[in-house]
Amino acid sequence: MTVRGSGTTAERILAAAGTLFGEHGYRATSMRSIAERVGITKAALYYHFASKEEILHRLTLPLLDAYESALNAAEAHDDPEVVRWRAIEGFVDVGLAHRKTLLMLVRDMTLLVQAPVAERFRAVMALANDLVCGPGPDLERRVRAAQAVAGLTDPLVLFHDVPAERLRRLLLDGARTLLGEPPVTARPPSRRRGRGGGRPSALSEEQAAEIRRMHASGEHSAEWIAERFGVSRATVYRCLKTAF
Repeated sequence: MTVRGSGTTAERILAAAGTLFGEHGYRATSMRSIAERVGITKAALYYHFASKEEILHRLTLPLLDAYESALNAAEAHDDPEVVRWRAIEGFVDVGLAHRKTLLMLVRDMTLLVQAPVAERFRAVMALANDLVCGPGPDLERRVRAAQAVAGLTDPLVLFHDVPAERLRRLLLDGARTLLGEPPVTARPPSRRRGRGGGRPSALSEEQAAEIRRMHASGEHSAEWIAERFGVSRATVYRCLKTAF
């Protein structure tokens, strides 16, 4: 199928190449097949990109840039706990925003040893592991951190058809479980209002601390946080008030 549509010729080439790499693998995709998919001559393709390696570099650049930006922003905080969860959340959000590129990389694992992709991807994973692990870690903490980071990518590919917000919640809860912390979706089992259950009237100390951290980040509204934890907005505001 020829890729027409809007966008510059270079953008159409990148879109076609990304699709073909994902369908057939990087090594099995020729420059001729990319040109045919776009509906241009091979000479026209080489006018825009000197090699298939350059196309791969351009395709992976936004993903790697976004990973580095998110992790560098997380690292800027002083509190190791804030750093840890900003790194995890940033890693997940970047992956969700670039699921197609991740799918391409994982379906053809040879891409992860292709320079310069390999060097930058390894550096990203190493930094993510360090930030999630925190300072002065023992071996158990390092292993758990590595497990948590590794577990933030495969589900994005395996469950690529799951809505982003739902998958994000499950990924973050899974990371918390691996790191020995309660998932944010957990609700206190014995503190419920009303005959049929309803919304919990109180939160655990861990959940309260997480609510204050999420609100302080400025990235989530009180309404969004209330829905996330299954409580009322009044409960969220009471939780925030106790912090002062």
